[in-house]
Amino acid sequence: MAHAVRALWPGGLALTWRLGGRPALGLPAQSRAGLTGAAGGPGPAATTRKGGARLLGAAALALGGALGLYHTARWHLRAQNLRADLSAAQLSLSSRLQLTLYQYKTCPFCSKVRAFLDFHALPYQVVEVNPVRRAEIKFSSYRKVPILLAQEGDSLQQLNDSSVIISALKTYLVSGQPLEDIITYYPPMKAVNDQGKEVTEFCNKYWLMLDEKEAQRMYGGKEARTEEMKWRQWADDWLVHLISPNVYRTPTEALASFDYIVKEGNFGTVEGAMAKYMGAAAMYFISKRLKSRHRLQDDVREDLYEAANKWVAAVGKDRPFMGGQRPNLADLAVYGVLRVMEGLEAFDDLMRHTHIQPWYLRVEKAIAEAP
Repeated sequence: MAHAVRALWPGGLALTWRLGGRPALGLPAQSRAGLTGAAGGPGPAATTRKGGARLLGAAALALGGALGLYHTARWHLRAQNLRADLSAAQLSLSSRLQLTLYQYKTCPFCSKVRAFLDFHALPYQVVEVNPVRRAEIKFSSYRKVPILLAQEGDSLQQLNDSSVIISALKTYLVSGQPLEDIITYYPPMKAVNDQGKEVTEFCNKYWLMLDEKEAQRMYGGKEARTEEMKWRQWADDWLVHLISPNVYRTPTEALASFDYIVKEGNFGTVEGAMAKYMGAAAMYFISKRLKSRHRLQDDVREDLYEAANKWVAAVGKDRPFMGGQRPNLADLAVYGVLRVMEGLEAFDDLMRHTHIQPWYLRVEKAIAEAP
């Protein structure tokens, strides 16, 4: 409160009186003259008039400051109420959905989706897909994970691609449009990648389909929206490609990574044993090709460190998250990608050699405290 008063009333007239009724010398000379009169100066009547005028001015300033504080407090309460109304609306909408996530736990794209679902307190069931047989997703012509099945009343929708899943669900929570309609905004498109392989891409996947009022309520301005989209795409196009070269950097790291993958994944006993050793050896050599394909440095840790510090610099020192006081979709995407390295040497090195740990722990806490 005191800080707000000083801001609205700079140089506030905080009077400190001495014995004998004289004001302290800390007041400006003009203020002292106006209150007490000076030797040889105006008479009592003039002094009274000046003193009355100054008192009226001080009262006007005080009233203005009080009104300013009142409107500021009212604005903050209104903003809190709007956020509470939005949270209540999202809770009501989320209760209509029954979600099932088909995933590999150690997949960074799947981790992104879980970070989003957990932060928004969306209940969901997980089906861990066997990465060899993939029998769990035999119902789908789309053979990659994550896949999300969303039951809304009598309507069952399949959402593919991590960024499409996140954009579609966020659009649903903010706008309340039927999920069946929202999915049509993200049509699949066949394309051929640099290796000559046919791949499926999705149009508009970083875009939330909101009207102007909804977008203004969520972002406050176009810059925040553009920034979020830019860094979500950066997480997919660059950051995620640093994971494999780093966690399979050496034979020892590759073996430790596959030990973790087998423990967390859906493998049979024989499959797990084969995957641990054969998979580790295969991924060690594949990581070298990935290093060359993405033109990484000889020590791939340096690329990981540079990416982390670039992200921290983009967030800046004046806000806890890129989204401000709460993580936005870019925060959740970057966190989700990095989280799959937890428990591995690459993750420990990342926390020690970059400035990302404070931000990472803040996002972790925000997700854990989600209602």
